[in-house]
Amino acid sequence: MLPWKRALRPLAALLLAVAAAVVPAATATATAGASGTAATSSGWNDYTCKPSAAHPRPVVLVHGTFGNSVDNWLGLAPYLTSRGYCVYSLDYGRLPGVPLFHGLGPIDKSAGQLSAFVDKVLAATGAAEADLVGHSQGGMMPRYYLKFLGGAAKVHALVGIAPDNHGTDLNGLTNLLPYFPGAEDLLDAATPGLADQIAGSGFLTKLNAGGDTVPGVRYTVIATKYDEVVTPWRTQYLNGSDVRNVLLQDLCPLDLSEHLAIGLFDRIAFHEVANALDPAHATPTTCASALG
Repeated sequence: MLPWKRALRPLAALLLAVAAAVVPAATATATAGASGTAATSSGWNDYTCKPSAAHPRPVVLVHGTFGNSVDNWLGLAPYLTSRGYCVYSLDYGRLPGVPLFHGLGPIDKSAGQLSAFVDKVLAATGAAEADLVGHSQGGMMPRYYLKFLGGAAKVHALVGIAPDNHGTDLNGLTNLLPYFPGAEDLLDAATPGLADQIAGSGFLTKLNAGGDTVPGVRYTVIATKYDEVVTPWRTQYLNGSDVRNVLLQDLCPLDLSEHLAIGLFDRIAFHEVANALDPAHATPTTCASALG
């Protein structure tokens, strides 16, 4: 990468953060609820919310590795609630004695937790289906729910923001694991959710066998070419029917967001999420969407 491009990254991130701060939006005041989900003052995780005719499906937000139901969504949840969506988020993959940093447990078990949460949201809202939006692991893990746990009958769309659909090599670092005896076993035992995300893992082999998608679900992947966590970034894309793969820089070449920024505060990515949730009323996503 050219040095000037590397230097521009933090500047672009700062500009996006400023845009998010100065544009009116619902503010989420979040605290951890007893149920392990976020409680907010702006309608996020409001179980009295009833989906409207304009937005008939509740939106379930699925955090990434080391994330949680609050911190991962302080940007996107208010963005969607201010646009009339009933929005919910969950904590999953928690390890005993590890607070706040979740998504570390076995991913197949996490998918079971997502299944129970979606059932809870559908029961509360009276909706027949939900839409799922996930960041990183949260964009990939729901595919296990859709494929193996009956989720396809309950989910209309899955939107993955920088999802590790085919795993990651962490810019080649995972290739070094065989040179450290016992490292892979330790990783699998201590943080199975991390081990499951390494490219070529048994979990990912099972997940992607027979095709990336299941019938009846609409898929969107939003990636950034500056992703330094899910690498190579093109492995985030899905193959199959009813799939739309989007590169953030095709929408706005000036957007230098990396893996965290695209999910936490990038309003250009958020605009594309909104388009994916309501394609019938989609509007072009451009650099100006950072101010929308």
